[in-house]
Amino acid sequence: MAESLDAASEAAPELESHFGDLEQQTHAAQFGMWVFLATEVLFFGVLFTLYIAYRMTEGAAFRAGIQRTDLVLGTANTYILLTASLFVACAVGAIRESRSRLASHLLFGAAACGVLFVFLKLLEYLHHIEDGLLAGPYYASSLPTAGTRVFWSLYYLMTGLHLVHVSAGVVLLLWIWHRTRRGDFSARYHTPLELGGMYWHFVDIVWLFLWPMFYLMH
Repeated sequence: MAESLDAASEAAPELESHFGDLEQQTHAAQFGMWVFLATEVLFFGVLFTLYIAYRMTEGAAFRAGIQRTDLVLGTANTYILLTASLFVACAVGAIRESRSRLASHLLFGAAACGVLFVFLKLLEYLHHIEDGLLAGPYYASSLPTAGTRVFWSLYYLMTGLHLVHVSAGVVLLLWIWHRTRRGDFSARYHTPLELGGMYWHFVDIVWLFLWPMFYLMH
């Protein structure tokens, strides 16, 4: 038994010792990622529910708040994330065809898009702060009603948490890019790339909900 495991390890150096083959290892890794993403859905789902509840009771304040957000930057960031997801999807397709060089270029482009998203979001935060549009009791607008304070508190909380996830995704993409460039992945084994792509697509989907909630529904 030990000899067969050693032979399998030599034939597939990526194979962990507690798995029988790469297919079993890949399925386990994918299942773990789906469980992780399910917990993230529950986490953001609570915030979405909170937004809906307050939107129903403070509709006028929320509509006024949405008119103060930067639609241009918000829409630009939407296209940036969609472009990054396209790059990641194409990178997975490229590595499945053993085109590691193309995959590494696409992953670097996706990470660059993520950095641009972070920069534009921080720039938007800076504009809001300069205008006195702060969270909770720090809201300094001429109409500091309870509804406006709630809106900006949820805005910073939800988009801020998403920004943290994007930043983590950028670090993950750069790590996968480095390994792809080093030649660690091939058509036979590229599970980390696929899992990283799943996480990035999730981050993109969350933003596709945040975008209309904080920029379009006025």
